[in-house]
Amino acid sequence: MEICCARPAFPFVPMLDLSRLNIGFLAGTLGQGGAERQLFYWLRALKQSGAQLRLFCLTSGEFWEEPLRDLGIRITWIGQHQSRLWRLARLIDELRRDRPAIIQSQHFYTNLYVSAAARVFGLREVGALRNDCLSEVQSIGQTMGNLSLRLPRFIAANSQTAVSRATELGVSNDRLHLIGNVVDTAHFMPVSRAANEPVRIAAIGRLVRQKRFDRLLSVLAQLRAQSPHPFRVVIAGDGPLRERLEKQSAELNLQNTVRFIGAVADSREIYREAEIVVLTSDWEGTPNVVLEAMASGLPVVATKVGDLPNFVDEGETGYLARTEDEQKLVAALLKLLHNPNLREALGRRAREQIVARHSPQQLPQRLQNLYEAVLA
Repeated sequence: MEICCARPAFPFVPMLDLSRLNIGFLAGTLGQGGAERQLFYWLRALKQSGAQLRLFCLTSGEFWEEPLRDLGIRITWIGQHQSRLWRLARLIDELRRDRPAIIQSQHFYTNLYVSAAARVFGLREVGALRNDCLSEVQSIGQTMGNLSLRLPRFIAANSQTAVSRATELGVSNDRLHLIGNVVDTAHFMPVSRAANEPVRIAAIGRLVRQKRFDRLLSVLAQLRAQSPHPFRVVIAGDGPLRERLEKQSAELNLQNTVRFIGAVADSREIYREAEIVVLTSDWEGTPNVVLEAMASGLPVVATKVGDLPNFVDEGETGYLARTEDEQKLVAALLKLLHNPNLREALGRRAREQIVARHSPQQLPQRLQNLYEAVLA
C-alpha cells in the first residue's frame, strides 16, 4: 500500500464557497434511521450548493439508497467483506482513484475508517457523534470506542449532550463541532385535527433496547387504569424485540389498545393521524422523531434524554420526565388526553419553535462553518 505523507495546503478562506468543496462521505448503513435521514439532508444541502460529493457505504440495497441516487449522489459499496482491514483497503483504493479534500464519517463506528484513510492521503477528516457519546463508545467496546472518539481530528456531533460528554472524556473542545439535526418542515406539517374519540397516540422507532418500548407499554397500562378516557396507540417500527414486546402487550391486556404496524416508508402519515407522540428512550442525541412530531404540530411526551431539554419546553411544547419516572409520563398523558385545547396549543408552539431553530434552511450556514474550521 502506497502511503502519501505530504499534506495538501488548505488556506483559510473566511467565506468558504461550498461549491468548491469535494467531499467523500462514509456511512455504515443507509437504513431507515435518524442518522441516515440527516445524511440525506446534508447531502441535499451540499448538492444544492454545488459541492462535489461521493458516498461510500458498508451496506447496500437499503432504504435511502434510491433517494440519494435521485439527488445525483454516486454511491460505492465497500462492504463486500466482513474484515475491517479489507474494507479499509477498499476505501483507500477508491480514494486513490478519486481523492476528495475531506473524508467524512456519518456513523460513530465508521470513524476509524475515515481517520486511517485521511492519514494515508493527507486529507482532512470529520468523524461523527450521532447519539450521546457514552452509549456509542460502549456499543463497540471500550478500546475501539475510545479510538473512534480520539483519532478523528474533527468531529461533528448532533447534540450538546454528546459534545459535553466527549469533552469530559478528554476530547479537545476545538475538535468538536455541534451541527444540530434539522427536519424537513415542508414535508412534516400540521393538519387540521378534529377532537377524536378515542385520542390517538403514536410512538415511532426501532424496536431495540435503547428505545425502551417496554417502558412505553408499562406506562400505557397505567394510563388505561387511571383514566376512563379512551385512547389508541400505534407503534411504528421494527426490530429484534418485536415478538417480546407483542407478548408483553398481550400480558398487559393491551391488544385492543396498541397496534404494532412495523416499519413505515414515510412517517408523515403517522403524525397526521396522531394527536400525541411519545418517546421513552434510555438515551438519545437529538431524536428525529421528536423534531418531526413537533414540526407536525404535535405535543410530545418524552423521557428527559440527550438534547430534548433544549427544545422541548415543559408545559409549552410538551412534557419531559426522568427515565425512571413512569408516573410523570402517565400524568402528562392524562393531562393531554383530557384537554384537546391544550394539545392544540402545545402543538402550535412546537411547530413555531422547530421552524425557527431546526429547518433545513439553516443547514448550509452550519455546514459552511464546519468546513471552514476543518480546512483552516
